Amino acid sequence: MTSEPTRWLTAEQLGPTFDDGGRILLLENHEVFRRRPTHRQKAHLYLVALRQRARELGDRGALHRVRRYRDALTDAALVPGELEVIDPPSWAARRLVRELGASILPARGFVTGEEQFAAWAAGRKPTQLVMDRFYREVRERTGILMQGGQPVGGQFSFDADNRQPPPKGAVSLGLPDAWQPVEDDIDAAVRADLDALEAQGVRFLGRDGPRRFAATRAEALAALDDFVATRLGDFGPFEDAMMLGDDTMAHSRLSVPLNLGLLHPLEVVDRVVAEYEAGRAPLNSVEGIVRQLIGWRDWVWHLYWHLGPDYTRRSNALAAHQPLPAHWWRLDGSATDARCLSHTLDTVGGAGWAHHIPRLMVLGNAALQRGYDPAELTAWFQGAFVDGTPWVMPANVVGMSQWADGGVVATKPYAAGGAYIQRMSDYCGSCRFDPKKRLGEDACPFTAGYWAFLDRVEPSIRGNHRMAQPLAGLRRLADREQVVEQERARGPL
Repeated sequence: MTSEPTRWLTAEQLGPTFDDGGRILLLENHEVFRRRPTHRQKAHLYLVALRQRARELGDRGALHRVRRYRDALTDAALVPGELEVIDPPSWAARRLVRELGASILPARGFVTGEEQFAAWAAGRKPTQLVMDRFYREVRERTGILMQGGQPVGGQFSFDADNRQPPPKGAVSLGLPDAWQPVEDDIDAAVRADLDALEAQGVRFLGRDGPRRFAATRAEALAALDDFVATRLGDFGPFEDAMMLGDDTMAHSRLSVPLNLGLLHPLEVVDRVVAEYEAGRAPLNSVEGIVRQLIGWRDWVWHLYWHLGPDYTRRSNALAAHQPLPAHWWRLDGSATDARCLSHTLDTVGGAGWAHHIPRLMVLGNAALQRGYDPAELTAWFQGAFVDGTPWVMPANVVGMSQWADGGVVATKPYAAGGAYIQRMSDYCGSCRFDPKKRLGEDACPFTAGYWAFLDRVEPSIRGNHRMAQPLAGLRRLADREQVVEQERARGPL
């Protein structure tokens, strides 16, 4: 008689969605920290999550520390009977389990299945795989925030209502401190193991610190409850704002437990929609969360598979080849005088996290303007952020942030000058650079960098109708050559 299968769960499959009962195998591999730069707090989070899940499973689960996944998954002592997997969330892991002949179940944890996305994408050109179209189709198919076949509130997106700058003169949004877990003996043991690895020469990114994000199902539910109770109402209006004294603002920070598989996106969607229906949350905030989860998050997941395993390597439409500065890898904000960039690098160094606008409009904008290599930048984002998984970062960084795929993910490069950062943040008041100046010692590197960027990539983007107006402005600049030379001399940010 054949023994029951052993299901290997990856560190992104730790919630109830991935557990149908039966024997569970969890694998802890410290060698990845030697091969791939990883934030110290990300390593801590993942190891705690694995060990906490093993404790919860009791005799039904087994956690083993291994050097190679292949060796462990072919060890009959660890995998008695058939190896079973829920299709893993990376190209490398999927290749491995297929080579090993594992029994493979369809991927879980998303709203749209892979076959559904393939059917939606069939016949569309790469530039027609637009997130807004996908999001509308998902809303119509699921009925989420729909009434009588029409979107609640008369429109699918309230993004235009969600672009308020931070309150003038305020140092924060004045919300309660974000939920944070209480560490236990597993955290202490993981911290000791990571200290030992550092003593052996393993170099982590960033700095150690208290664990800030959920690593268990119970913690994930607590974090969700806290967001709904204290932040949901303010999320929409200030979704795109940035503040020196308030890095969390009204953001949920639920990307971590979602990417660990501890929450299903529909759980979050159902909660926030229920708040709107009960009159306790505004529609623009609720729709913003819904769009992030059933629109953007699902879309990025499916693009990872649709665009293929070589998407990051083959995509460099703007010929960006500059290496990432060493201080980015050190997460050392003191190495740059630009206040917005300095603060964001320090924030990531201390927490392994920043919300989506510092990622896109500070870090990504700086990298885009300076021509940093998109493949290296993708690896940096994946390692430096606690929610950075192999499937999350390619479309977000290569496509959205760097326009390196030439317009598959984003319709135009997300480049912006200092005026945007000044409007949407309080960073510029304490910066030595003037966002209104593009030339001189106090010229803002984002303002001047914007024009230098357009000068560099003009041949590649002049056919993009959305860039016609900026390029016309570039051609009118009387000091174009001086600005370009100034930024060439300034070098990396």
